[in-house]
Amino acid sequence: MLGLTRTFGALYLASLLMQLGSTLLMTYLALRLSGMGGSEAAGGALMAANALGMVLGGWVGRWLIGAVGHIRTYAACAGIIAAAVLAHEFSHSLPFWLVLRALVGLAMMCQLMVIESWLNDQARTEQRGAVLALYMVASYVGMMLGQLALTLDTGLGIRALLGVAMVFALCSVPVALTRSAHPSVVPSAAIDVRLFLRRIPQSLVTVLVSGMINGSFYGLAAIYASKQGLDTAQVGQFMALTIGAGLLAQLPLGWLSDRLPRASLIRGVAVVLLVVSLPLGFNPSPSFSTVLLFGAAIGFLQFCLYPLGVALANDNMEAGLRVSLSGMLLITFGVGACIGPLVAGLLMEYAGASSLYFFHGGCALLLALCVTQRRVSGQHLNPDAPLHQPLTPDGLASSNWVAVAEPVEPLARD
Repeated sequence: MLGLTRTFGALYLASLLMQLGSTLLMTYLALRLSGMGGSEAAGGALMAANALGMVLGGWVGRWLIGAVGHIRTYAACAGIIAAAVLAHEFSHSLPFWLVLRALVGLAMMCQLMVIESWLNDQARTEQRGAVLALYMVASYVGMMLGQLALTLDTGLGIRALLGVAMVFALCSVPVALTRSAHPSVVPSAAIDVRLFLRRIPQSLVTVLVSGMINGSFYGLAAIYASKQGLDTAQVGQFMALTIGAGLLAQLPLGWLSDRLPRASLIRGVAVVLLVVSLPLGFNPSPSFSTVLLFGAAIGFLQFCLYPLGVALANDNMEAGLRVSLSGMLLITFGVGACIGPLVAGLLMEYAGASSLYFFHGGCALLLALCVTQRRVSGQHLNPDAPLHQPLTPDGLASSNWVAVAEPVEPLARD
């Protein structure tokens, strides 16, 4: 592990700083908008705009990396993000903020594609599991630190935005100065939507629902917490604990997913998620300790869905189709991350803040009804599927490494 940190330390540090800045910005804007009297629906729209930008960034990133290379793409996007972050102070107009959020999402996806393709290209086959594990830890730690950083500016002033801009400016330094060999251009592949809908419908439903839940969490959980009377520091602690629980969940998840049928595990996680979501839904004014306890339990479960959905998809897909599978899963998660905050925001606006967790419970119920091991035919089961646990996107903070971990020549389709 120590050798990997020396080899990829610059990329891990860049990833940590990116996730710190991204999650701090998400929560800060949600609280700032709520403090200015903005509706929950507006908060959901901000998250949806970010997710839409990141989906579009998947296409822009491939073109940009191919045109100017990895380091130039990364540095240019860091500058765009820093400028867009500071531009939030020029106007408090919601349409203006929506454009900025989409721009930040697009540029950050380009950065993530640079980092993840670089790691993938330079890691040897026998190293990929460890390389991804360290990348996952760096990303989750960055997300947690981003939430805890709220305690440094509890008044939600401009210092938080200045901090985010500084972080994104600094994240380009380790990438620009790294001595690692430059990776090859990110591969691209056409997406056969009908093939994936026919072959892996349960995986797509899982990834879609995961996008809905996680998108609504990152966009609206801070608003929910503030509506319960939590101050800014407590909101940061609540968000950080929920994300930290998601990191801890990856340890037992990897062990269980290798020993239990994945579809059954997805259904089990969905049922338990439904059960633990209801107490916060039915309790309109929970105590701080109750919010922390159930928030951590929900985070532990919600961050399991995406890795399981991706793993189930790879189990039933030939290696030659995994590049296009990556794009399909990215689009599916992005659609969910757009829909989820919009629907949950409207529910919170008209039915109260606690309805966020009724929405989570409803999503979990939908998943439990749609996914079952009986519907897994095993006809296309691939024993050589990658075993790595992918990072759950923060609204869309992953270019879906696992699906392109071992690029090979395309195979014939059925």
